[in-house]
Amino acid sequence: MDKPKYKRILLKLSGEALSSNSEVLEPSILEQYAQEIKKVSDLGVEIAIVIGGGNIFRGASAAKVGIDRVQGDYMGMLATVINGMAIQASLEKHGMSTRLMTAIRIEAVCEPMIRRRAIRHLEKGRIVIFGAGTGNPYFTTDSAASLRAIEIEADVVLKGTRVDGVYTADPEKDPEATRYANLSFQEALDKGLKIMDATAFTLCQENNLPIIVFNMNKPNNLSQLVEGNDVGTLIS
Repeated sequence: MDKPKYKRILLKLSGEALSSNSEVLEPSILEQYAQEIKKVSDLGVEIAIVIGGGNIFRGASAAKVGIDRVQGDYMGMLATVINGMAIQASLEKHGMSTRLMTAIRIEAVCEPMIRRRAIRHLEKGRIVIFGAGTGNPYFTTDSAASLRAIEIEADVVLKGTRVDGVYTADPEKDPEATRYANLSFQEALDKGLKIMDATAFTLCQENNLPIIVFNMNKPNNLSQLVEGNDVGTLIS
């Protein structure tokens, strides 16, 4: 078997992706993601994961229920910890060794985020799940993903979505939309493409950290991508 293209990856997942119409955490989706991640882990790739919390609570919408933005953002961070625990349980059910590390100290269920410790876990083959965003209000989990990827010296950020890359328009609304295979950071900015929030995107651009947007829900997509196949859209 050829060596995988990437030695260390950061996988960014949305919280909404874990839910269904009837469940906040859909067991079949957790199971599918665990199986896909295990295929990559079995290739010897070091894996870190950042997951959103939008299926449970989104800080930006806190004002709608009378909660100030800062308080709401902290609530959203705790939602990402719940999702992180769910992913952790699913991965461990498949025999993978994991560590959940958070930017907010919750020692009863996870470790504090310490960069050197996180890197050591990865070197030992453990999957590291980063929860609670950056630990600061007003920053998204996209920003957290970019920051953690830079800190652990990941080779690439893999942004798992419902579509198989970045398109000229929303492919779910415009049947004429076409997929980009490759984009430079500047091209993405010039075209106004919404790939990540501006802070996250700038972090990747300034640190020469490539981003690949791909469909996480398609079986074997993640492992094929890591092996170097043409999957999704590469922004570099």
